Amino acid sequence: MNWLQTIVLGYVFTASFLLGTCVLQAISTQSSDTTPDNFIGFDSVPDKVADGSVICVRYQCSRPCQLAVEVVLSALRKTDLVVFRRKWISRTPRVLKIQQLLLRLPPFVSHHHHHFHPSMSDTQNVTLRAWLDDLKKSSNIGSMLRIYKVQQVVQLSLWPRSPPAGCPSWSTQLMWLMSNNRIHQCPHESDVIDMLKFPLASTGEHFGVVRRFEPFINGDLERARLHAVTEPSVTFSVWIYLLKWCQQKLCGIIHHVDKKHLFDSVLIQVSETGDIIIQARVTTGEDEAFRTHLMLPLWKWIRLDCYILDSKVLLNVTWDAKSHKFEYVFRNTIHYNDTDGYFVIGGGRYMPGIHGYFGPFKYYRFGTKEIENQLHPMSTAQELDRAYVKCQEIRTFTKAFLQQAAESHLLSLTNEAVCSNNLLRLWAQFESRKTTCTQTWTMETQQKYITLFHFLQREEEIIQKGHLGMKHLGSILFELSVSSFFLFEEKPIKISSKSMTLLQASSCFGNHRASLLLATIYLSGLGHPANQKQGHVYSLIGASSDDRFAMMHAGFKHTHGLDGFPQDLDMAYGYYSNVGAQSRIDSLRVHEYKQYTPQFIYLGDEEDLGTLTDESSDVFQYLRFQAERGDPESQRRLGTMLYWGQNGVSKDIASAVKWFEKSAMQMKDPAAVYDYSILLMKGQGVKRNYTQGFQLLKKAAAMGSINALNGLGWYHGIVLKDHRNATKYFEQAALNGSDDGMFNLGIYHLTGENPDKPWKNESAAFEQFLNASRIGHIAASVEVAWYLSTGSLEGVSQDVERAVILLQKVCKQNGHLGFMIREALQAHLQEAWQEALVKYILAAETGHGLSQSNVAHLCEELGFGYDCRWRYHNHSILNSDPHPSILLKIGDYYYHSSSTQGDSLSLAEQAVSMYSRAARAHSPQGMFNLAVLAQKGHILPKSVLDFFNASCSDGVESVMEKILKRCAAIEDDEAVTPCSLALLGLQMGKAWRSVTQSRAQLILAYASIVSMLVFVVVVPLQGCLEQRSRTSALRRRRTVSVSQTDQADDVGRAAGSVWSTVHDEQRLRQASDLAVTLSGVCLCAFWTTLLYHLLQKTIPSTVIQ
Repeated sequence: MNWLQTIVLGYVFTASFLLGTCVLQAISTQSSDTTPDNFIGFDSVPDKVADGSVICVRYQCSRPCQLAVEVVLSALRKTDLVVFRRKWISRTPRVLKIQQLLLRLPPFVSHHHHHFHPSMSDTQNVTLRAWLDDLKKSSNIGSMLRIYKVQQVVQLSLWPRSPPAGCPSWSTQLMWLMSNNRIHQCPHESDVIDMLKFPLASTGEHFGVVRRFEPFINGDLERARLHAVTEPSVTFSVWIYLLKWCQQKLCGIIHHVDKKHLFDSVLIQVSETGDIIIQARVTTGEDEAFRTHLMLPLWKWIRLDCYILDSKVLLNVTWDAKSHKFEYVFRNTIHYNDTDGYFVIGGGRYMPGIHGYFGPFKYYRFGTKEIENQLHPMSTAQELDRAYVKCQEIRTFTKAFLQQAAESHLLSLTNEAVCSNNLLRLWAQFESRKTTCTQTWTMETQQKYITLFHFLQREEEIIQKGHLGMKHLGSILFELSVSSFFLFEEKPIKISSKSMTLLQASSCFGNHRASLLLATIYLSGLGHPANQKQGHVYSLIGASSDDRFAMMHAGFKHTHGLDGFPQDLDMAYGYYSNVGAQSRIDSLRVHEYKQYTPQFIYLGDEEDLGTLTDESSDVFQYLRFQAERGDPESQRRLGTMLYWGQNGVSKDIASAVKWFEKSAMQMKDPAAVYDYSILLMKGQGVKRNYTQGFQLLKKAAAMGSINALNGLGWYHGIVLKDHRNATKYFEQAALNGSDDGMFNLGIYHLTGENPDKPWKNESAAFEQFLNASRIGHIAASVEVAWYLSTGSLEGVSQDVERAVILLQKVCKQNGHLGFMIREALQAHLQEAWQEALVKYILAAETGHGLSQSNVAHLCEELGFGYDCRWRYHNHSILNSDPHPSILLKIGDYYYHSSSTQGDSLSLAEQAVSMYSRAARAHSPQGMFNLAVLAQKGHILPKSVLDFFNASCSDGVESVMEKILKRCAAIEDDEAVTPCSLALLGLQMGKAWRSVTQSRAQLILAYASIVSMLVFVVVVPLQGCLEQRSRTSALRRRRTVSVSQTDQADDVGRAAGSVWSTVHDEQRLRQASDLAVTLSGVCLCAFWTTLLYHLLQKTIPSTVIQ
């Protein structure tokens, strides 16, 4: 019976433990009506805090603790300033107390002399902060919580102006006297504006830099500006560098567009013949212009100074220290209002820009007689000119070599050929051979570009056949330089001088991936000494050549102000808008071989690498097997993978169309029917067939395809020219959430082609574009970004930052960027480390966050220096969606550095910021780290608390529990994870403290611990007694028979001994049974009490919900 009792009690104990664990994980963190054993809060706080205010603090400690109250001033630009602190110790446990405190604030706070302390000038509010600290600190989650903080923000009082009783120091008196009679003025406003401080690359297209000017804040200046509207006196001074003549009739240097989208004063343009044309609007409302018959030179910096005074325009054009002056007088006074609309430097929506560069650009709103706009000899602009001079030499040398090689059948000393060097010429003379040297370059030039010369000699056969043009030559040089790019045998790793020379030649020949790579090397110092000016030069060369990657690179640098590029969102928008327009066109041809949808694979994450498949993988083969069996979903999925080249599968348009057709013809999946109908409409991979495509579109729409509604609208509008029905279908598609439908409906609003509403409605169009951009529509995002950058639509204010963010998202979807990332990934999988690193660097320099993370990973794997790794780590976190593992790595760096460096508070805050961003990206590790930091007393930002449905008034335990619950919810439910263990430990600690609040329950808890010890001791003892009893019985049965006499003599002694032994064992067994029974009862009572407390906290929150 004793073992049965033990088993039953053990079962009860186990079941109670498991039930308690389950309830602990489901427990709510809502506070109950009872006061916890550790508590602190404000009992009374005045509405406004001032010197002499009285506050009351209510608190209770479970053991001796230290308490503190602080008054903190919060400012806009400074760190928080503690102006009052009071600490005390409470040694009476579990007694609710109230502490009354009298606030004494320093004189610089209480007497309004803000000039005594700079932090007072921008004070926003006052925070009262209180905390409770256990004198025996512990840092493990689930243990006794170390800090409790309660914050309450109150308004800043109108401080009394009565002077302090004590005398201030002599330095304070001096400051007071110096500033007492000072007349406070408005912030300084200048009429001289630097429209450009850094060179701007212009591609000769409809993209440039938008600048808006606001009215003056100063009343006198604003009155003067308004007076100058009809009597203007303004001056423009700009440097330009032309690479090509204007390819259209007119190209813009600067133009002014008013609120009505009309050209206003002033427009400065360049004609196709190099003449300058200046146009202005006069006060009568007419536009007038004049032309200067002056051919501007190419490849020279030219300064244009334009003076406007009433009706007179003076133009001064200078290059090579020579000036050309022009003067023109309009028939009426020029009307000039620079706050009406916006100005564009270079190209805009209504006018293309020059092909070249803009240098420093100054604008004098009230005119000037002396312009200060010189070009510094060592500036980036001058370095740019030197780079083009060098490129001209290289191109001239190469063209001459190519020409002679093509004309000669064999380059030898016996024929008219290139005299490669003096030694060969002398050898020819010694052999009495007649050699005619027809080379058009000097030996100095040949020696200067000897590496290029040797390369050209090796490629003579191809050159003679005429198969090697200048552009093709640039591609070959780029591939050749990349193949042996890094010298891994040297420490630190370096880039060979040969590779640098070939890259520079490749850049000159028009391969601007080489320009971007050179810019990266010079800016980062990767394997080569850093040279920021040279980095800027090659960055601008690539951007001016309309290279997508180079322009994204320049836009990213200007967005964040990196590597010496000034932070200028308007310039960033100018570059991104160009790439956005190209991405809009690229998206229509993304099925082509050179374009792929960007893949988000982080090389440091095995799970990401595990998602890759190829044609030989089991996943792909199984999908093909299911498709061949006739499964329409597998057929469509297989066609999608082959059409777009997804998950590492190579593109195969013909096979993709075959699987799309098989899936569509089963008429089961409306999406498959729509996909095949669009292929028929566009003729992609199949012969164009409008009739069959239209029939399939109607069937897909009838089956419920929303995209098919948009397709029907496209067919009616483009093919049938039936705009009324087209608008009807677009409206249906837009109402059902189709981003294409929204965009197309916006186009109809913008053009006014809807027969029912035949007028332009930009506001309605913008609304449709905005809705489509929120879903990720590329073309709609480009349109919205333009409206946000110019602020030209009524009701839509200028927001360049938002415009740049929209275009960044568009650019990161570019198919050519996806192709480069795919190439880099394939090189990595094939262990071609150099190729993988170079291609990931090219993608990373565009601002692509995941590529930046992969470059940092490769730098670490390949043994590059610390700078390479952390450069790209730091760049990656500038993006809106960095990989969580990078945020965690940088957060760990900041946190561990905070314990060794002086500015530990700042570093700890940055660690909290990194972990917070990782947590918002649904990283369990980030959430766990936040819980640890909260437990250690770090204050989490309000945005993070809101993310976890917590508030500043929640205790540390409550915040930790909410974080850990969210973390455990997104982790693997089938595995024991750190968050689930930490949550269990935290909840067990809370339950334990709840049980041990009363003395009776505390005694019961201690009794349960003793009961556990009883089980540990008594159960083995019972086993020993049982074993001993069985052994004794077996021994008695095996006893050998003895003589009757001996038996008679021994019977009495044996009977007495046996009776005594059995009696003792029975008493011991009964005592152990009783101990086990009492222990089981005690444990059951303890667990019942524990469950009661847990349910008591859970039931109110459940009822409330």
